[in-house]
Amino acid sequence: MAYDCYVAICHPLRYTVIMHPRLCVLLVPLSLLMSTVHGLLHSLAALPLSFCTNVEIPHIFCELAQIIKLACSNTFINAMLIYSAGNTFFGVPLIDIIFSYIKIISCILRMPSVEGRYKAFSTCGSHLLVVSFFYGTAFGVYLSATFADSSTNNAVASVMYAVIPQMMNPFIYSLRNKEMKTALIRLITGKPFICWCHGL
Repeated sequence: MAYDCYVAICHPLRYTVIMHPRLCVLLVPLSLLMSTVHGLLHSLAALPLSFCTNVEIPHIFCELAQIIKLACSNTFINAMLIYSAGNTFFGVPLIDIIFSYIKIISCILRMPSVEGRYKAFSTCGSHLLVVSFFYGTAFGVYLSATFADSSTNNAVASVMYAVIPQMMNPFIYSLRNKEMKTALIRLITGKPFICWCHGL
């Protein structure tokens, strides 16, 4: 999505040539392959671990860091794998997104018209907000799982990571709609709004 915004704003005349359907179709299995390899890597690394009897994961779902904390065997390799895979599978896309948005912002600031700048910022602002929600909550989950021992804090952080970005995604993207913006402003300011229903 960041690459799509980058091409749309920085190279608008070449957009259809660069973002051809074959590339878009190729990006979907590439994304699925990366997430599958990431999950499989950790699952295969956790298989040889031995666990004590009667262990309970103090979590609402099986978070990898919580499983490794409960292992009785040496988990040094797993910890190194978590950090190296995390840097690769989350760090590289994050760097790409940051680089894309730096290029987008520099392109937008060179635009002569204020209306063009506003339109470009509103096009990519929703994506940037969703990415911030996702990476912010993911970062919070892994920091809380590493440094905090409170199972309640870990559970809250995991719910924030698993639910909030997905729940906010449709809402944030619908804010590009003028009627949604008006309704939200009226809801926040407390002004009553009238719903006109035709045919009733």
